[in-house]
Amino acid sequence: MANGFDPRVSAAPTTIGRESVAVDAGLRSYMLSVYNYMASGVLLTGIVALLFARSGMAQEVLGGPGILKYLIMFAPLGFILVLSFGINRLSTGTAQLLFWAFATVMGLSMASIFLVYTGTSIAQTFFATAAAFAGLSLWGYTTKKDLSGFGTFLIMGVVGLLVASVINIFLQSGTMQLVISFVGVLLFAGLTAYDTQRIKSMYFHVAGTDMMGKTVIMGALSLYLDFVNMFTFLLSFMGSRD
Repeated sequence: MANGFDPRVSAAPTTIGRESVAVDAGLRSYMLSVYNYMASGVLLTGIVALLFARSGMAQEVLGGPGILKYLIMFAPLGFILVLSFGINRLSTGTAQLLFWAFATVMGLSMASIFLVYTGTSIAQTFFATAAAFAGLSLWGYTTKKDLSGFGTFLIMGVVGLLVASVINIFLQSGTMQLVISFVGVLLFAGLTAYDTQRIKSMYFHVAGTDMMGKTVIMGALSLYLDFVNMFTFLLSFMGSRD
């Protein structure tokens, strides 16, 4: 007689259980690697920014004219483009090296915040951003809701934000800057949850392949950019100027 559950047949459930445990353990290790790279990159950026600002060189280089100023400002974008479009041709070791170089150059670029805002307000904003990032990333990791539909909307929003920022360079509108900062916080908050879920789903496509290490780096880069941008826009609200 057919039976939907036969207690004598234990092989299939046992195998499935072991596979599930293996997947869970692999996923946890994968996500931990992503977060470790991301956090280490943020820490490296912060240390470089602080040291560069304290050295007095930041004021001289970033505060005055010269090609070096613009090289530091736009170099991070170059690293992002190389990693994003060349990741398939890069080795894992090269991708890691480029990630650390990117975090270092970002530190040089972000040293300017120490010239504008007080150290206390920077620290307060950093911890507020870290708390928000942790909550949003945890939600993105655990939610059963499919966030993929929000991806296009969020990316289009970032493009619009970039255009508005360029326009405001010429307008120099304080009100427009506040609106840009507010929208920026919301967009990168959404991207934090979206990217976390996307990075998690990528594990099931790359597990056991040569792309695993490179996917970790790209995932860390995405979350790094979400964190740093959310921090920068939030600093516009919470930051106290010197």
